[in-house]
Amino acid sequence: MTHDRRKFLRTAAAGGLGMLAFPAIGQSKYPAKPITLVVPFSPGGSVDNSGRLIADRLSRLLGQPVVVENRGGAGGAIGSSFVAKAAPDGYTLIVTSQSTHVVNPAVNPKLPYDAIKDFAPITLIDRLANVLLVSANLPIQTFDDLVKYARANPGKLNYASAGTGSVSHLSMELLKNQANIPMVHVPYRGAGVALTDLIAGNVQLAWNNLSSNLANIRNGKLRALAVASPSHVPQLPGVPTFAELKLPDLNLTSWTGLAAPANTPAPIIQQLYVATRQILDDPATRAAWVERGMMVPENVTPAAYRAEIAERIRFYQRVAKANNITVE
Repeated sequence: MTHDRRKFLRTAAAGGLGMLAFPAIGQSKYPAKPITLVVPFSPGGSVDNSGRLIADRLSRLLGQPVVVENRGGAGGAIGSSFVAKAAPDGYTLIVTSQSTHVVNPAVNPKLPYDAIKDFAPITLIDRLANVLLVSANLPIQTFDDLVKYARANPGKLNYASAGTGSVSHLSMELLKNQANIPMVHVPYRGAGVALTDLIAGNVQLAWNNLSSNLANIRNGKLRALAVASPSHVPQLPGVPTFAELKLPDLNLTSWTGLAAPANTPAPIIQQLYVATRQILDDPATRAAWVERGMMVPENVTPAAYRAEIAERIRFYQRVAKANNITVE
């Protein structure tokens, strides 16, 4: 490693370089050709959105195209399995998510990849506040209203999920148990269809990320009753966190991140980590993330990211076991 390269890594890690001011990272041995960034879902969702935002910025910083390739299907398992088997050379990466690297491993014993052993985590791209949503057709304005309504009208509340064993399913079952709210699960084939029915009033409740629902909350089609976030989110003034509602187990953000196949050389992982953190420390990136209802994550090292994935898998395994939820 040259003296200039070592100097860059030290300076970038300290957040002292502007995102577009230092193209020399692309002049090093890696990357010497375009990088494929696999999004294991169809275009248009929150994971795809995050992947495209970071790919554009990485392309400019690394000096090589970072090409997004959607490989959706099986709840993200198809794309994840593809990357797990790819050459560990830094030219095939994946946008990781709660679905692919936490919930799928927690509920599916026959998953065709190991979320821990088959990947080399890089860092987080964003954190996403999760929101408890209610149809605007209901006379429910607050979380307390929901509890009272549910207990006074047993059997009348249905909640939508993105499918059996999804993050939204597990989270709502946890809410149902801890807050003693009677409601019935209605699984859908994906979050988009579920939210369409929620807006139409065909189901009454759902759990989803803020980024995907901010527009519908602002235009009054949906109502936010509580948010899973470390603090109040500026886009939802007055909406309490689950911690404030004495339900701390539910106060977990979702996230998207970057990972490479296992055994990718450590210097490449470090280079991608430093580059991604440089992007996330840029004020323009921070403004773009906030505008989309996303949070810029704290500085999560590759080792810390691996530890968080493992801890969350254990957490959701406990939730799934308590509610007899499995998917094969």
